[in-house]
Amino acid sequence: MTVNIAVDIGGTQLRVAVFPEKGIVPLQQAKIPTRSEGENTVDRLIKLISSVWPTDERVKAISMAAPGPLNPKTGFVFSAPNIPGWVNFPLQKIIQDHFGLPVILGNDANLAAVGEWKFGAGHGHHNLLYMTISTGIGGGVISEDRLVLGENGLATELGHVIITPGGPICGCGKRGHLEAYGSGTAIARYVLEQLQKGVPSIIPMAPPPSARDVSLAAEKGDALAIEAIQRAGTYIGYGLANYLHIFNPSIIILGGGVSRIGPLLLDPVKATMRESIMTPVYMEKLIITSAALGDDAGLLGALALAQEL
Repeated sequence: MTVNIAVDIGGTQLRVAVFPEKGIVPLQQAKIPTRSEGENTVDRLIKLISSVWPTDERVKAISMAAPGPLNPKTGFVFSAPNIPGWVNFPLQKIIQDHFGLPVILGNDANLAAVGEWKFGAGHGHHNLLYMTISTGIGGGVISEDRLVLGENGLATELGHVIITPGGPICGCGKRGHLEAYGSGTAIARYVLEQLQKGVPSIIPMAPPPSARDVSLAAEKGDALAIEAIQRAGTYIGYGLANYLHIFNPSIIILGGGVSRIGPLLLDPVKATMRESIMTPVYMEKLIITSAALGDDAGLLGALALAQEL
């Protein structure tokens, strides 16, 4: 039997799974922390892949989902959050040279979009937009059955459109990006700023609140928490309205922990989209739904690319 190996490289964990060439149920899988004292991440990754290497099956390809900006055409990771040393890093070549097999590399958010398109909530759609709303905001776009990559593989950085010039600082270091308004980090930061101004809330100022703290306070009716989440939803709606005009998808899939807050976030998202689009035709048949694959989206997206070889 021929198999593919899919890898999901996260800032916290490295995950790997062995899949049959035509299936999506793993034959074997394993995970370890991304970082460890005295051992670099790429060595840990090679050991992890080796630990699940099949003895009786032929491995067709290794496909990897990695964080941060990267070029899937050259196999270079330009930079990777939380992975020291991965700057202009030739990850694809290192893994390919070690194992002597074809290696595919893709951005994790892009491959999550592919996973949802092939195996999840977007199956059967030809024009799809996937957005993950978590610590940051990322995503990917399928247009006419093709993943949009751009010249250097850097397309569809959905969290980094400019919402307000000179606005709050984003996780990337620039100002006014959507991520600086709609991410979990942004929600928590906004609440802390309001607490420091003396706005009343059941949320304590110390330790600094998390997006989860804000969500729980909102469930209890806290006015500041509710306002913070609705504010984030409004800005996400502005971003998605822009993407409707650019990509005209038939489905928008939302993933990540913040997206699971529910109607308190999503109602202003949809209202802002309706108010901002130039014609209601964009939303007449548009589906807005939750991601179906959870943490496995990137892994299955990587698998989908391997199956196409």
